[in-house]
Amino acid sequence: MSMTTDAAATRVGVLALQGAAEPHLAMLASMGAPAREVRRREDLAGLTHLILPGGESTTIRHLLDLFGLTGAIVERHRAGELALFGVCAGAILLGQDDGERPARLSLLDAKLTRNAYGRQVDSFAREVEVEGHPFHCVFIRAPKFSAVGPEARVLARDREDPILVEGDGILAATFHPELSGDPAVHRRFLAMRPASSTIAGR
Repeated sequence: MSMTTDAAATRVGVLALQGAAEPHLAMLASMGAPAREVRRREDLAGLTHLILPGGESTTIRHLLDLFGLTGAIVERHRAGELALFGVCAGAILLGQDDGERPARLSLLDAKLTRNAYGRQVDSFAREVEVEGHPFHCVFIRAPKFSAVGPEARVLARDREDPILVEGDGILAATFHPELSGDPAVHRRFLAMRPASSTIAGR
């Protein structure tokens, strides 16, 4: 999973309203890509990439709305200015709305089901091949992709279940790559360009 990126042109943030922002910040710092914590609309200024971390998806959506970030994130992504990476709860929020709480941002052509593996005690870890690269995947109250549409591509599966999905300017994982000690997935995200003009214009 070797990809290159223009580090000087990449400015990354991690949503830090609720959930596990710190492991992402530490991973990015270890890669030489220090990130900004994003809590307010103004914190998005100048960013090219944003990680929506794991946590409680309903709470994160409420706080995104409360602090005026929801519309700003959607608009900047659709304008081709901001690449997005959703992990666990973040992936749920990026998916298509399915009528269940929380309301989704509908940016990724996929649907996700919350807590699909069970409760916290049902969390687990195992080695999974991610595009030919062995990767230690940690699943914590993980969601599942219930559907992946034609505008998205499955990059990795756990047995039959998609666990890493890519769209135009968007990446979503049902596991926690920030806990693996392996920067490969984060490296792929940083190499990603924001959405193309096709997405921007829809």
